[in-house]
Amino acid sequence: MVHTLGRLRLAALNIDGVLLNDTFSPVIHRFLVDRGCDYTAELERSIFSQPRAVAGRLLAEAIGGSLTPQAALDLYFRERARYLETHPVRLNEGAVELLRRLRAAGLRTVSYGGLGKEHFDTFLGVHADLFDGPGYICTDTIRPGIHEIVTEYFGLTYDEAVFVDDVANVGRAARELGVPFIGHPSDFRHSFQPRLMREAGVRHIVGSLCEIDERLLRTVDEEAALGTVWKD
Repeated sequence: MVHTLGRLRLAALNIDGVLLNDTFSPVIHRFLVDRGCDYTAELERSIFSQPRAVAGRLLAEAIGGSLTPQAALDLYFRERARYLETHPVRLNEGAVELLRRLRAAGLRTVSYGGLGKEHFDTFLGVHADLFDGPGYICTDTIRPGIHEIVTEYFGLTYDEAVFVDDVANVGRAARELGVPFIGHPSDFRHSFQPRLMREAGVRHIVGSLCEIDERLLRTVDEEAALGTVWKD
């Protein structure tokens, strides 16, 4: 593998919302609104990219505590299963091309997310040759998992990896560590993620994966080399 970038060595890409379409935001929104919740940016921020146990507790609390956290989580996943009957999981446009572009730049690539590896195997297994290391890392118990992915799985320093995620909370965590970050927020019409990313200080926000091109990669790489990833 020929490195064409100066500092970056790894690209870590969230699976749902980046490589695959967003099948979580619409269900969470409907789950809460149908039960009388006022769907706010703060409520969305508190729930997104949390470990399942925490998300279950927050969902239960949001709807008044009539369900246990596990019961709320089970109900949520049942509703998501029904949603998938008419809105199936699919590869996002440009996902495979992005992976090839990253690897052509000499970057190792890995995907991560809160579901088990069978989710990756089902929807991205055919493209497993475009990933390195474990290929996919379940971060449910290590949310958001940035530190673990960079240092424990790949033995790198924080400024050697770029994360691409659809959730602002992950961007905030990346900022705390000084990790390069590209935001790809959901286009779901009720999503607050574009706003929350801007409030978090995310510098690079894209609406499509094709926008993560050689020019943007070189810009992020230069920022990583100069230590200006999260500085104006």
